[in-house]
Amino acid sequence: MEFMDFLSTVSLFSGLTREQYDELAMIVTMQEYKRGQPIFAEGDEGNGFYLVMEGLVKIYKLSMDGKEQILHIFGPGEPFAEAAVFTGSRFPAHALALEKSRIIFVPRASFIKMIEANPSLAMNMLAALSMRLKKFTHMIEDLSLKEVPGRLAAHILYLSEQQEDRESVRLNIGKAQLASLLGTIPETLSRILTKLSKQGLLNIDGPVITILDRDGLEELSAGETRLK
Repeated sequence: MEFMDFLSTVSLFSGLTREQYDELAMIVTMQEYKRGQPIFAEGDEGNGFYLVMEGLVKIYKLSMDGKEQILHIFGPGEPFAEAAVFTGSRFPAHALALEKSRIIFVPRASFIKMIEANPSLAMNMLAALSMRLKKFTHMIEDLSLKEVPGRLAAHILYLSEQQEDRESVRLNIGKAQLASLLGTIPETLSRILTKLSKQGLLNIDGPVITILDRDGLEELSAGETRLK
């Protein structure tokens, strides 16, 4: 029942009947991953997509010299690698469990049959991919046009909109992972966090960041001000 209840909360599968949820449950498999365990590697055959039930997953690329760039961090209820359903191509990046995770795998061939019988699923998939494209556009804009303080400010503001307490943000990844996501290094990230704290924009207590000056953070994110 826990499994079926979870599927019914996922926006990707919204609008299905009870019978269709039963059909979906028949084709998916539950996979468990330890912290640091790879889920798939860049170049692996894209034979399906995944859905986080519990835990945290990072999607990342590696440069020729081994430098890591995180593209996405996914948590409970979020799908990833959905493009494989439409293209059947190989995975364009790596996926790894950041913590102990329970992941649902949805095989491509079986899911395509469900889409053919339930066209609304295709619309849900397109909506999910459109949101992913929008996030990519913002990430490219941040990495290419904003300085690191602006990227960090934008990320904190984004997290505040996703969590219940808009003024108190809990980081769900470590500073090394956050630095990679923002396209910088941990030392630079630590210095910027210290400056943001000293200037009264934030209060930092371990993984919890309290926003003290939202207007100032928004100005920094928009590039209207610079960190001194």
